[in-house]
Amino acid sequence: QVQLVEGGGGLVQAGGSLRLSCAASGRTFSSYAMGWFRQVPGKEREFVAAISWSGGDTYYTGSVKGRFTISRDNAKNTVYLQMNSLKPEDTAVYYCAARSSSVVSVLEGRYDYWGQGTQVTVSS
Repeated sequence: QVQLVEGGGGLVQAGGSLRLSCAASGRTFSSYAMGWFRQVPGKEREFVAAISWSGGDTYYTGSVKGRFTISRDNAKNTVYLQMNSLKPEDTAVYYCAARSSSVVSVLEGRYDYWGQGTQVTVSS
């Protein structure tokens, strides 16, 4: 079992930055690929970014490329999402997810564990 706890969400003006964190329990964190997804009310949850177990492979959805950076610190069992140049359309609940595989995926159904989510609100 893996438990995930997100933090770092909040209210920021357009153009600002936030760094989300996701702390994981369990001794095998380093063997999990990790992802960030987001959801707005009335819409399906969408993929944002993912990182392989080693951190060597990262993937981003097109709308955040060049603005968001996913990273991980396996010694701290934590994955991060640095979000820069935020836009109002980035407003959503952001979820951290863990996949019982070293290989990344952009598919929500491939992830086995989920955090409770953290709200990010970007004002115009």
